[in-house]
Amino acid sequence: MTLEILTADSLAPLRHGFFTRKGGASSGVFDGLNCGQGSSDQTDIVLTNRARVAQAMQVPPDHLVSVHQCHSADVVIVDGPIKDKPKADGMVCATEGVALGVLTADCQPVLFADAQAGVIGAAHAGWGGAVAGILENTVDAMVGLGATRERIQAVIGPCISQAAYEVGPEYFERFYDEDPENARFFANGNGDKMQFDLPAYGLHRLRAAGVNAEWTRHCTYSDAARFYSYRRSVHQKEADYGRLIATIRL
Repeated sequence: MTLEILTADSLAPLRHGFFTRKGGASSGVFDGLNCGQGSSDQTDIVLTNRARVAQAMQVPPDHLVSVHQCHSADVVIVDGPIKDKPKADGMVCATEGVALGVLTADCQPVLFADAQAGVIGAAHAGWGGAVAGILENTVDAMVGLGATRERIQAVIGPCISQAAYEVGPEYFERFYDEDPENARFFANGNGDKMQFDLPAYGLHRLRAAGVNAEWTRHCTYSDAARFYSYRRSVHQKEADYGRLIATIRL
C-alpha cells in the first residue's frame, strides 16, 4: 500500500509531511505505519516503517531524527544523526538533509519553517507541553538559529479534536487558573465533564508567539482507518497503540 502524506501549502517548498497509518508494515493493533520505537511493536517492523518515511523524505534512515518525548518544554538543536536520543519535545535545525520527526497519537504534531532563513522546527505538543511552553520555546530556538518570527510558518497536524476530547472539571480549573481567557477552549460535556479544544489552544499559543499558524483539521480519534489514537485505544481496551510521524527537512 502506498504511503499517505498530508502536506500544507504554507510549508512549501520544503519537503515535509504528516504521515497517516497507511502504507506501513505493522499488523494487529499497530496495523499500518507505526513509527513508535517506544511501542511494543516488533523493532524490525518499526525500523522498516521509519525507513519508508526516510525514503519518502529523501534522507538516509539515520537522518530521520527524533527524540525521547516526555511532555516537556525542552528543545534541542539538531545538526545530524543522533545516537542517544535526548529527552525533549522540540527540535530545531538549520542543516540540509536532516529530517526532524515527531511522534503522536492524539497530541499535536507541529511543523515549523522559515524557508527563507533555512531554519525548521518540529514539536510534540500535548496539553502538558503546550501549557509548559514547548511551542514558544521551539519558536525561540528557531529565532536563535536565524529565523524571523514573522516569517515562521507553523502547522498543527492531525490531533484529537474538541468533540472527542472529554476532560474532568479539574482540568478546566487548571487552565482557568492559568488564564481565565482559557475558558473559551472548553465546552460543556456530559455531567461535569468538559470538551477541550486542543488545536485551538495550540493555535492561540502559536499566534501569541508571533508566528503564522494553521491546523490541518484532521481528528485522530474519529478516523481509525487513517490515524492512531491513544484515547481510542484506551476506550477499545487495546494493549497498545501505534504512533504517527510528522517530519520536515531542508
